[in-house]
This record gives sequence, structure tokens and C-alpha cells, in this order.
Amino acid sequence: MGEVYRADDLTLGQAVALKFLPAELAADGARLARFHNEVRTARQVSHPNVCRIHDIGQFDGQHFLSMEYVDGEDLASLLRRIGRLPGDKGVEIARQICAGLAAAHEKGVLHRDLKPANIMLDGRGKVRIADFGLAQAAGELRDPNTLEGTPAYMAPEQFAGQAESVRSDIYSLGLVLYEMLTGKPAFKAATVAQLSRMHLESNPTAPSALLAAFDPAVERVILRCLEKDPEARPRSALAVAAALPGGDPLAAALAAGETPSPEMVAAAGETGGLAPKAAWACLATIAACLVAAVALSSATSLFSFVALPKTPDALCERGREIIRRLGYTADPKDSARGFALSDYIVYLSEHDRSPGRWEKLRAGEPPAALFWYRQSPRALQTTDIWGRVTLNQPPQLISGMITVLLDTEGRLVKFDAVPPQVEERDKAGRQPDWAALFAETGLDFAALRPAPSAWTPPVYADTRAAWEGTYPKQPDIPIRIEAAAAGGKPVYFQIFEPWSRPRRMEEALPSLGVRVANALVIVIVIAVLAAALGLARHNLRLGRGDRKGALRISVSLLLLIGTARHLGASYAPDMNQQLFVFMSILGASLCNAAFIWIGYVALEPHVRRIWPHTIISWSRLLAGQFRDPLVGRDILAGAVVGCAWMLITPLRHLVAVRLGLPPRTPHFGTLDVLQGPRFALGMLLNQQAQSVLFAMYLFLALFLLRLVVRKVWLAGASLVIVNLGLTLAVSTASPAVDAAEILIVSASMLFLLLRFGLLSAIAAIFCSEALDLFPLTADFSAWYAGTSAFPLLVVGALAVYAFHTALAGKPAFRLELLGD
Repeated sequence: MGEVYRADDLTLGQAVALKFLPAELAADGARLARFHNEVRTARQVSHPNVCRIHDIGQFDGQHFLSMEYVDGEDLASLLRRIGRLPGDKGVEIARQICAGLAAAHEKGVLHRDLKPANIMLDGRGKVRIADFGLAQAAGELRDPNTLEGTPAYMAPEQFAGQAESVRSDIYSLGLVLYEMLTGKPAFKAATVAQLSRMHLESNPTAPSALLAAFDPAVERVILRCLEKDPEARPRSALAVAAALPGGDPLAAALAAGETPSPEMVAAAGETGGLAPKAAWACLATIAACLVAAVALSSATSLFSFVALPKTPDALCERGREIIRRLGYTADPKDSARGFALSDYIVYLSEHDRSPGRWEKLRAGEPPAALFWYRQSPRALQTTDIWGRVTLNQPPQLISGMITVLLDTEGRLVKFDAVPPQVEERDKAGRQPDWAALFAETGLDFAALRPAPSAWTPPVYADTRAAWEGTYPKQPDIPIRIEAAAAGGKPVYFQIFEPWSRPRRMEEALPSLGVRVANALVIVIVIAVLAAALGLARHNLRLGRGDRKGALRISVSLLLLIGTARHLGASYAPDMNQQLFVFMSILGASLCNAAFIWIGYVALEPHVRRIWPHTIISWSRLLAGQFRDPLVGRDILAGAVVGCAWMLITPLRHLVAVRLGLPPRTPHFGTLDVLQGPRFALGMLLNQQAQSVLFAMYLFLALFLLRLVVRKVWLAGASLVIVNLGLTLAVSTASPAVDAAEILIVSASMLFLLLRFGLLSAIAAIFCSEALDLFPLTADFSAWYAGTSAFPLLVVGALAVYAFHTALAGKPAFRLELLGD
């Protein structure tokens, strides 16, 4: 559309091309608008293989376009002169055409008239795609009754008046490649109607039928581009370039100093899948690690020392039974429950340095694990940011609020009830039946000796009493029991051990090492966040950020975290409280999503430029390619490492005992998962989101360190040293064993990040932490055996999915007959 002339820019002293709109069409408003549209759309695309547009102007009533002058000829002229391009040169030209077309598609622009006459070759043989006169933004609607483009190079859907897409340009690309490499057009007809019928109904002659030595790989690419069904064609021009023999568009872009697009990164890398032997080896390793984790955890976890004979429902009913027996018969409006750990574990970790210190937990006295039950005559209105009612949140302030603390056998450890705000005078001064209270504790009341009361109850009481004694099973541990009553009803009861501290009087300060580690973490987080904000702003200003990818991952995490937190929230019978919980969770989830959006926009463009191979599988997954073999391979590799990590905790326990060192606190997971399927699912979904956040944080920290020290190995070593310092700062058991553990984990994490990439690291963290959340047991008769099996099934299913996907359609089993 229009004539093109060479001209000299007298101001800049360089040659330019001027494209004029024919005079008879200048008065046509539609044609003039199309001419302006060419400028508007073409100027969005900046790439070495796209002809640059300089400006638009008008002189003496003639409209013209100033553009880059290409000292060469168009592909149509070249083909008329030499017939066809030889194989290697043709593939090189094809790859450049794909790169330029991909740059236009990345900006959301369809060419709509790609043909040899619109492909320029300069004197060095470099491609420039020109003439965006029919271009449009992807998704822009056109009049279906208007046939626009060059019929010989139009896709079937263009003839049919259907919606055009990137794959319409891919069809035109296939026609160009066919003609360029065979010297003949794919379809040749005398009329447009015949061309339309051929494009809609006929298949072109195979290139190998025209040229016997035609490369089969190139033929497959061309014929895929020429599929009638747009969905059967390659997804993008980069996918076409990647499928051409000997091509690596990613390496070419990096060598040219360009930042590859997210689509180019996703199209790069391997596509053939994992060898069946390697896939089976990975799957077998995961299965062995899961079996070993269950076996070792059954001997070294907290619940191998502490029995859990009663279900949460049974303990809950036991708590309500105690409340009724103590005279509180009113039905509550709201209640909550949960598990907690006692201070006895902290005491042992700080004061007992023997290798068998955790064997003392088997006695059950004093209790290591506790169950709490709370009830209230009003809705329990928590202010927790995640909407959870806890042992201390909300505070015990309303008359009729009651908290019961039990050991895992259902024996009373603590009782706390808020008496009526207005005293009942006829009941004041009545003496309570302390023996009935002690009957709920399992302690021998007669074996205790009275003592003066020393601990002030947290609520008003008109009667106080205290006793001293020892635990029946551990007579070397002295105990003190404080009780109080109001109006003859117990309002307070608690067993105190030597490690009990007056929390309302003393501030519980962490150790110096913990404070230093916490301060260092805060400094690192603030520094990384500040750097991320600066990088994100810089990338957005330059148009480098992958906003689509950032939006996908942030929305996904928003939904994951929001769903997980709602599953773990406490639901009160009060609409105002429900609204508060909903808004709190939404706000906190949005905050997490915002952080990940900032971090992703800040980090991802630089990773694409420096370490693009580390995010190939991640980019494919983010693009929805869940069945991609590389995605399966990297998840499978991450699952192997993650499941192996799970063995470290029980093994370090056994190693410490064998060396005569005090083992670290036994693994106990997250006690919330014991409350039921809703909480277990919520914790697992939350862990999935946290795995992405943590992996990206590590990736960002590694990248920032690499910018400072300039070398990858030095950045990795620095990150390991920081992790080692943080671990040793809080280590209280066996620093040498702790250091060995952190070195193994950090080294394997760096290996995953740099060898397999971000997706593999996320998979490793998820598998390890998902297993770590739950108490694993080999006792299938235990009431929590189903809870224990849940993460094993999830990780196993993930491994099977990754195994199947990584095979890329190859048979998992190969049966060979004798004699074959």
C-alpha cells in the first residue's frame, strides 16, 4: 500500500525510506486512518529484525512515512532472481523472521500481511520485517465481511471471516518458509475464490516431494505451521524458531546483548523429556525417602516420646465435662480448641545436655504436649491478623469465659474462669470442694501438703489455696498447685513446675543469639525489599517487567494464601466478627501478593538477561504448559532433593545420640494440622504459597549478592555463610551437627537453583516443608494416621505427575519378548 522512495535526511545526514500514500487514496478517511495505524502499531515494536519507523509527515497534500532505509532487496525479489534459498541459509533467515515476528507479537501486534515482499534483506543478509499497514492489536475486532491482506498468504480463518490471532501470522510464516525453501508457493490459483478453497480445504504438497534432500525436521515445522486448525499450529514464532534444526534463539539473543522475552525463555531449552531409567530412578528415590522418613520419624519425632491416645473431639468433650462438673452448666455461644507445647520442652533443651534427655518425655509427667479448650457466652472476637482464636487471643475478659488446659491423657493441668462481674452475695465466702477439682487432675490429693498461696490468680477470687508435692512418675520434680474460687466455684487452678515463670511480671526475652539473628533477618528483609522496589521501578520505567507473569503469580498466591487462611480461621457466630476476619485475611493476603509482585517485577527481567536457563521450566509452567516434559523433570528433581532433606532431621537426632551429644528438640510439625482435615488442607495450601515466596526470596538474595561480588560461586558461598551464621546464632544443642546440616541443605539448594532452576527449588521446599508440617507415624492404628498419610499422598501424587510428564509420552515400561 503506497510507494517507497530512498531519501536523505539533510539534518541527520543519513539515508531514510519515505513511503507515500497514493494521492487518489489520501482523501479516503479509512485508508488514511489505516496509514496512521501502521505508524502507531509499528512504532510499538523495536527489534533488530523489524524495520524501524521514524516519523509521519505531510507535504503539499501528500502523506508520507519516514522509516529505516534498508540497503538491500525484499525476499520476493531475491526468490525471483535465485529461485530458492539453500537449506542452511534458509534456516538462518527463517530464524530471523521468527525473531522479528515474535517481537511484534510480544507487544500484542499482529502483522496480518506477512509475505516475501514485506521481508527485507540488507546487504549483510539481515532480515527486516516491514509494512505493518494491515497490522492490528491482538484481540482488536475487524469487519468479518472485509477481506484484508494478500490472499496467497492468508490463513484459512482470515478467508472464513473468523477471529485472527498470533497463529494466523504463524500460518503466513509457514507459507513464506515453504516458498523460501522450495522456490514454489504452497498454493497457486488463478482467482481469489480458488485460493480461498485451497487454503480452507487442501493440503500443500510436502516439500520433500519437491526436493528429495529436504530436511525432515524443517518439513515438520513448516507443515505444522500450515495446519488448518489454528490450535494445531505452534504456539508462537519462538516455538517455530526453537523447532528449527540447530537453533537456540535464547543463546542468540544473549550473544546479541538482548534481554530475551518471557516467551523466548519459555520456548528455549529441552523438549525431549527424561529417559525412562532416570525417571524411574528419581521416582524410586522419592518412594524410598518417604518410607525412610516415616520409619525414622516414628522413632525420633516428638510423638514417638509423647503419646496421643485421645482425639481432639474426645479431649474437647473431656474439657466440657470438667467444666460441667465444676458447676458451670450454661451452654456457651462460642468455643475454640487447639494443641500447644509446654515449657517443659524448653526447660529440657536449656538445662539437660544428656544424649537421652528426650526419653524423659515418655513418662507423661510433666506433660510435654497440651490441649486447650475455650468457651464463651459471647462470640470469641479475635484480633489475630489471620482470624484465629488462640490460647491467649482474645484475652479472657468476659464473665463466663472459661479456659481448660489438659494433657494428652485428658487430665486437668490448668483451669481459668471469669466470675460474674456483679458478686452474688448469698454465695460469697462459700468453701469449694477442692477434692472434686483434684479428681480431674489424676493427682493424689492426700499425698499433697498444704502451703501458703503465693501466685495471684488472674481473676477475682474470695478463696485461695495452695499445695506442694511431686509428680508420681517423676518424684525428683517438685510441683506447686495454686487454686482459687469465687462464690464456692473454682475460678482458677494451675500446676507450677520449677521452670514456671510469672509472665505477667517478667518479660520473656530471647537469648542474645536469637536477638542478633532476628535483627539480622530484619535488616536483610528491609534491604532486599528496598532493593526490589528500586529494581521494580527501574524495570517498569524501561518496559522490561513481565507484568503478565507477575500478575499471574501474585493472583495465584493471593488465592492460595487467602483460601489457606480462611480454612485455618476461627468462625464465630457473629457477622461483624466474620467481616473482620474476612477483611483481615484479605488485607494480609493482598500484602503478600503485593510483595511477590514487586519482587517478581524486580528480579525476573534480570534473571532473563543473566540466568535465563534457571527459569525456563518456571516460565513454561506460568504460561500454563503443565504437561511440558521440562516442567516434569525439574519438579521431579526438586522432589528428590526435598524428600531427602526430610531425612536430615531424624538422622541428625540419631547421629547426635550416637556421638553422645544432646539431640535437638524432636520434630513435631505444626500442631494445628491435628485439629482436622480443614486445618490440614489449609496448612498445606499455605505451605505451597510460602514455598514460592521463600524460593523467590532466596533467588533474589542470590542475585543481589551476585551483583555485588560479580561471581556466581562467590555469591553462593556468601549466601551459605549468611545461613550458617543465622543457624549457629540460635543453635543451643549441637552447633557442629547444626553446621553440617545447614551446609548440606544450602549446598543442595544452590545446586538446584543453578542446575535445574527456580521451579525445582520451589518443588524441593514444598515437598520438604509439607512433610515437615505433619507428624509422621508408622502406627496405622493411631487416630492421626490419616493426617500423617495426607502429605505422603500429596508428595507421592506430585512425584507421579512429574514422573509421567517428564517422560514426554515415552513408555514407562518396556516389555521385550525373548528372542527379540
